[in-house]
Amino acid sequence: MNINEFKAVAAASRKPGKYHARKSGGYDSRKEHRRAVELKLMQRAGVITNLREQVKFVLIPPQRDDAGKLLERECSYRADFVYDKAGATVVEDTKGVRTPEYILKRKLMLWRHGIRIKET
Repeated sequence: MNINEFKAVAAASRKPGKYHARKSGGYDSRKEHRRAVELKLMQRAGVITNLREQVKFVLIPPQRDDAGKLLERECSYRADFVYDKAGATVVEDTKGVRTPEYILKRKLMLWRHGIRIKET
């Protein structure tokens, strides 16, 4: 079996993702990979600065009882990209499907941190 046959068998045996996104270039989807390439080019050109990926924002902190025992874990949102553009910080998410969970987290980001998520 040559390498191309092996890759075809491996790809066929993988379970498709929940929303059928295919991983690409180390990213969760081809769309996210393309956007990462665009943003990296923009950073090299000086259009944006301080590009970061997979930045975690805590929306609701963990809840503990009086003895310190964990009752509920934290609720957090992980942004695909965060960067500075024209003196403002931009939080960006590449979305194919806007799930109810994402919509709730988007609202919590605005309420808790005052940040509107840019969707691409």
